[in-house]
Amino acid sequence: MAGPTPEPADGFGAPEDDYQRLWTPHRMVYIGGQDKPVDDSEAQCPFCRIPAGDDEAGLVVARGRDCYAVLNLYPYNSGHLMVLPYRHVSDYVDLTPAETAELAAMTQAAVRALRRAYAPAGFNLGMNQGEVAGAGIAAHLHQHVVPRWLGDANFLPVVGRTKALPELLADTRARLAWAWTEEDA
Repeated sequence: MAGPTPEPADGFGAPEDDYQRLWTPHRMVYIGGQDKPVDDSEAQCPFCRIPAGDDEAGLVVARGRDCYAVLNLYPYNSGHLMVLPYRHVSDYVDLTPAETAELAAMTQAAVRALRRAYAPAGFNLGMNQGEVAGAGIAAHLHQHVVPRWLGDANFLPVVGRTKALPELLADTRARLAWAWTEEDA
């Protein structure tokens, strides 16, 4: 019994049409789960390791006493950051009163800094609690702060399932760290 006839190698690749393609192979790391914690332990948690390192290397934008703000390594938009407690905690109701207050205050500060740095038209703010709710790292609570602009849902994410970001993460981190002022804290 003969198997299927393999397609010649020259049959692969982009079809010949008048579309231009934006290749984003760096997204495969996220899609494939590379560097995703193997378990929910504090030792495996990147959000617990980041504060121990250099702010620039870890993409930390600002630090508080109980919480810190860090850029999302796989952002939906330029400036997409997260505010999270230093403590390894997964459930919002398990935050201490001090953590809850600082998480809220730092989220407000993030909005003000993003307005100064990028002048977005609006924001998405939110938490995904649990893997089923969409949390990429469910073991460590984090609040997303995503700046939005009119028309930012263009053909790339809608049709191409791709997001074009006009700025490198290191540049975004530097801009937001500069825009985050002491009076925001």
